[in-house]
Amino acid sequence: MASLPNTLSFSSSLSTTATLLPCRRFIAFPRRRFSVQAKIREIFMPALSSTMTEGKIVSWIKSEGDKLSKGDSVVVVESDKADMDVETFYDGILAAIVVPDGETAPVGAPIGLLVDSPEEVAEAKAKAAKSAPSPAAPAAAAPAPAAPESTPPPTPPAKSVSDGPRKTVATPQAKKLAKQHKVDIATVVGSGPFGRITPADVEAAAGIAPSKSNVSPPVSPAPVAPAPAPKSPAGSAAPPPIPGSSVVPFTTMQSAVAKNMVESLSVPTFRVGYPVTTDALDALYAKVKPKGVTMTAILAKAAAMALVQHPVVNATCKDGKNFVYNSNVSVAVAVAINGGLITPVLQDADKLDLYLLSQKWKELVDKARAKQLQPHEYNSGTFTLSNLGMFGVDRFDAILPPGQGAIMAVGASKPTVLADKDGFFSVKNKMLVNVTADHRIIYGADLAAFLQTFSKIIENPESLTL
Repeated sequence: MASLPNTLSFSSSLSTTATLLPCRRFIAFPRRRFSVQAKIREIFMPALSSTMTEGKIVSWIKSEGDKLSKGDSVVVVESDKADMDVETFYDGILAAIVVPDGETAPVGAPIGLLVDSPEEVAEAKAKAAKSAPSPAAPAAAAPAPAAPESTPPPTPPAKSVSDGPRKTVATPQAKKLAKQHKVDIATVVGSGPFGRITPADVEAAAGIAPSKSNVSPPVSPAPVAPAPAPKSPAGSAAPPPIPGSSVVPFTTMQSAVAKNMVESLSVPTFRVGYPVTTDALDALYAKVKPKGVTMTAILAKAAAMALVQHPVVNATCKDGKNFVYNSNVSVAVAVAINGGLITPVLQDADKLDLYLLSQKWKELVDKARAKQLQPHEYNSGTFTLSNLGMFGVDRFDAILPPGQGAIMAVGASKPTVLADKDGFFSVKNKMLVNVTADHRIIYGADLAAFLQTFSKIIENPESLTL
């Protein structure tokens, strides 16, 4: 009880001190005036892969004025390898679209503006108008030609994407709408790039009016000024283009492939070929094929098992000063798709059995052809396999992908007359394997030893099924 007065007195002293403090002490400093400004957030072009420098807007899922919630898919972006939905990290209103459908923007550039309230939409639109690229100044008038040039013939119309069998490719939003309206998406003809099915196509097939967010105004192509004809060293004009020819710009994927191929020229490479007898492999394939096992999975598994025994072939040199021994064996396999080339990766291929590896491979191929691969599913390979044997190609050389140590080119298995050590002839199936390697880290003896191991695994394939 004796402590009660102390408590009260302490509280009282606090209260007294508080009342004795003059109010002027709190207003002696000048007050800061805070003005509430519109909070405009930018939606940036994301980097969807390590090699992506710019992206193309396939379609905007949302339109200007739509309310967004965190996690909503806003736009579909075409990277150098796949089409991916871009989500918003904030709630708000899509006030302005800076980069419309079909146009490209560098990674990190704003492609849309997001605001918190409708009152801020006007300011966001004004900001978008200022950030929009100004039209190019009209080119200076060129001197009149000496003789009138004939008008080039019109470009032949593009062939309809619906001609013949085709792979159904649709945006994620279109697939969602097709499921919602019970539309068989395989019967829908796409109006997007390369026949891609858009949400508007699905709604048209369902017999409903396209929603506001799925209709984009037609974009008329900007007139292209004819480039001046290059002149030869002698000063005469270059020959005119061939009549009837047309210029087709690279797609985003084709540009990425071209960039990588040019970059690979800076790496000193060498090539080694090796014949492999495939009679035992053919017998194994005939046995496991009905169970869903693919030849690609068998070859990837064999290569991965050989790489475990020869880790230098699985190594990587990126800066020319040192190299890295990769702890995982991830085999990338080249796949041709509409408009380009991609290399889905079978990660930890040495640790998976043939059946799981084949199932994983089928899933990756389906995603690759639908342009839905995630970045880690195509840019994490440590070794690449390219197989043209199914086309009857007996041998070819592959170009080394940047950032990898080696790539294997596999030809077709064909009956070949062989002589044994006693001089007796026999006919056996044989395929030729060529490996292109980075000579900065892999030497001829390394590659020869790797190919010997690979050949032994293929000629005695029992270990592949363990």
